[in-house]
Amino acid sequence: MTATAQASTNPRLPTLDELGADLLVTTPSQRRIALARPFISVGIYALAVALGLWWLTPLIVFLIFVAVVTVTHDVVHSTLGLNRRQTDWALFFTGAVLLESGHAYRTTHLQHHKVFPGENDPEGYPAKISILGAIFYGPVFLARLWWWAYQRQARRPRQRIWLVVEALMPWLAIVLGVLLWRVTPYILLYAALAIVGSWVYPLLTVHLPHRKYGDTPLTQTHTLRGHLIPALFLELTYHLEHHLYPQVPSHHLKQLAQRLDPFFDRAGVKRRRVP
Repeated sequence: MTATAQASTNPRLPTLDELGADLLVTTPSQRRIALARPFISVGIYALAVALGLWWLTPLIVFLIFVAVVTVTHDVVHSTLGLNRRQTDWALFFTGAVLLESGHAYRTTHLQHHKVFPGENDPEGYPAKISILGAIFYGPVFLARLWWWAYQRQARRPRQRIWLVVEALMPWLAIVLGVLLWRVTPYILLYAALAIVGSWVYPLLTVHLPHRKYGDTPLTQTHTLRGHLIPALFLELTYHLEHHLYPQVPSHHLKQLAQRLDPFFDRAGVKRRRVP
């Protein structure tokens, strides 16, 4: 029997109570670190610019991407212990770091968890096209997610205000970068790196994690195990574990994966190994 066939007849998925309620805990220090990490990374970018270390800026922006994607992911799934008002502001400010709409992401990502691999999932669409298609889809991906979210929030004017304000952020950054070009070119460089960097989202965050997905919860996405790569991506490589238990914050995904290993063994779930 193949791994996929075994997974399709898997035993009952463990409950979080069985796996350990401690997996849901976010301490105040963990919350502060998660929320501060993107802004600390931007500060490191500014420091590198001040020291003339321009060649470091693409690497720093990559780390900013990882920090922002991780924390907005946790905010969207309400795993950091924020109230509604705090959640709105966290989505705004963390999204603004990368000139993106945190509120659009919340709308589309929760829909993705709800219906994938079904229809009406704009975030999951790149998983259904070729790898080359996912690459070329990059420049329009966020715009299409924003438009879908804006239409979805037709009866929630407050959410639409957030969406409109957030949609202005990349344009404001570009204008500011042009106006201050003679003072420093690094504002416009940052905007360019953030905008162009977002073009890899369809490939890296959707297509590859869901590549050749199946029709059961255990085959709809993959998990990458290792030390260096999962740590570098702040544990977001545990994508299968996240889809099975989205209420577990990113800082506990490694522990969740370890506790799920006996179940995965019985279900025949394949875990890919990376450095």
